[in-house]
Amino acid sequence: MGHPIPIDEEYFFEGRVIVSETDVHGVITFANRRFCEISGYSVDELVGKPHNIIRHPDMPRAAFAQMWKTVQSGALWHGLVKNLRKDGLYYWVDTEVAPTFDENGNLKGYIAARKPAARKNIDETAALYKKMIDQER
Repeated sequence: MGHPIPIDEEYFFEGRVIVSETDVHGVITFANRRFCEISGYSVDELVGKPHNIIRHPDMPRAAFAQMWKTVQSGALWHGLVKNLRKDGLYYWVDTEVAPTFDENGNLKGYIAARKPAARKNIDETAALYKKMIDQER
């Protein structure tokens, strides 16, 4: 089969944003249509599953550890993420994740918005993530 290839993010996004919501444990509670179209999963295949269903193996554990630390502290996290589609292709997204709260101010989960990542940022981040993964081994 060879190596998975990237999708053309600009073509697939068509100016729209991927949005998903999770509970406090990272289980998907909402996935917009664009998320389904780009990931290749149906809403039924996504909702109720851990968000890492789309985690690409090239993503270092440390990147997600930092993301979780940031959002669990109540802050917004921003970074580039390489995701794996259901069909084995991958796509890079410029991602923002924020905590969400109920009417009493209690943490209820997280919301993420993603758009295509710029090629320059992808190249820089891919090199950094490779170094991070090498250190994790």
